[in-house]
Amino acid sequence: MMSATSTLALTHFVTLADSFDKDKVTPGILGFIVFAVIGGAVWLLMKSMNRHMGKVDFEEKTAGATAPASASAASPAKGEADAG
Repeated sequence: MMSATSTLALTHFVTLADSFDKDKVTPGILGFIVFAVIGGAVWLLMKSMNRHMGKVDFEEKTAGATAPASASAASPAKGEADAG
């Protein structure tokens, strides 16, 4: 239930809203500034990410080099031990 003050405030707001042309309302300069700041922040984050990704030294190892065949045959997987 709305109080008397909120009803009074809404009636004043509605009268202001009727004075605007609903077909010509735009975000204005504040909307542009917010959009430009968000765009600049995304650009700076992408630039920083590219710089950090350039520092990464990643060499992919082959499957045979990570686990020797004798070690994997000596210790069977958990599911294989229960099946036998």
